[in-house]
Amino acid sequence: MLTLRAAGLLDVDAGEIVRPGVLRIDGDRIAGVGGAARAAGDEVIDLGDAILLPGLMDMEVNLLMGGRGETGLPSSVKDDPALRVLRAVGNARRTLRAGFTTVRNLGLFVKTGGYLLDVALGKAIDQGWIEGPRIVPAGHAITPTGGHLDPTMFSAFAPDVLKLTLEEGIANGVDEVRKAVRYQIKHGAQLIKICVSGGVMSLTGAPGAQHYSDEELRAIVDEAHRRGLKVAAHTHGADAVKHAVAAGIDCIEHGFLIDDETIELMVAANTWLVPTTRLADAMDMSKADEALKAKAAEMFPKARASVRAAYEAGVRIAVGTDAPAIPHGRNADELVALVERGLEPADVLRAATINAADLIDAPDRGRLAEGLLADVIAVPGDPLRDIAVTQDVRFVMKGGKVVKGGTAHVGQR
Repeated sequence: MLTLRAAGLLDVDAGEIVRPGVLRIDGDRIAGVGGAARAAGDEVIDLGDAILLPGLMDMEVNLLMGGRGETGLPSSVKDDPALRVLRAVGNARRTLRAGFTTVRNLGLFVKTGGYLLDVALGKAIDQGWIEGPRIVPAGHAITPTGGHLDPTMFSAFAPDVLKLTLEEGIANGVDEVRKAVRYQIKHGAQLIKICVSGGVMSLTGAPGAQHYSDEELRAIVDEAHRRGLKVAAHTHGADAVKHAVAAGIDCIEHGFLIDDETIELMVAANTWLVPTTRLADAMDMSKADEALKAKAAEMFPKARASVRAAYEAGVRIAVGTDAPAIPHGRNADELVALVERGLEPADVLRAATINAADLIDAPDRGRLAEGLLADVIAVPGDPLRDIAVTQDVRFVMKGGKVVKGGTAHVGQR
């Protein structure tokens, strides 16, 4: 048995700090909470004045992109699948050590020969071969020809450059999108990521314009839901979001251009929003095409306002960063940005814990409670008073194993 001792711990549901913070760990689970949890003979990790939190969760990352040595879009052409996975090893480690113990990896848009690299990465982490967060993989994002995340949209490639196959996510028409969903599921995807509208970083077309037809959207949702998987949709435009909601899509990624009517529909349908709002402040556009800079200048101010409007209306929100749109390992910057937008710190912490756990149907995490996974982090202060302390994680435990900070002493009470 192992006892963690700190100045306090976060009761996520109540939005309160319980003092002192004491957890008893048995294997990969929390065996007890509070002073009575301590027992003679336990190993003790004393974290002093720190506050214990549940492991945080990021609902939109792409660990296969970004990180050291990244050269932007050319990496999509130059990096083979093996190099891309090796790049992801460092990104996964940085993400975990930043206190994020679970992530959704939302879709590749690179040439892999149909291999679902995020599935492989997650398996390697689960086997203990490498260090990283638990991964809920989406495999390849599904998009129409010329849609957002069709790589040819990012650099105006010639027609014969970087062709992607249906197995790599390019699908058109009802029959093809059904087959694309089935392929992702067959090879280990645990959710489906699709592109319903354009985006900031695609060269042609309005960022809010709807890509897939309503019939294609319904087919995708039907295939995923019959197999028990949720559908996450990259979507910006208000009209595109409305059609996505009507089709039964579970989660809107970004939603920068949503309006009041769209927000009302999302509330009525219980649709999730992963707003990725920090990138509106931090995404490096200095080397981008002038057309993309113009899109960003138009969309980013709207992104800052729309997330607060959604929050105030009662849309269910989960934290996501779209890393590497912000750097891997800086995931907590999103929590700070959400508070700056006007969200309450307690609600932001819920969005990064219990809300995220609900979104991925994982009731075994997101709280510091008996019987749940021992995914625990420690920060140097009260995040309800200063959310920025989440940017300075001092201790990380995943599944009962310490991966950052902390030294155990036997028998101390």
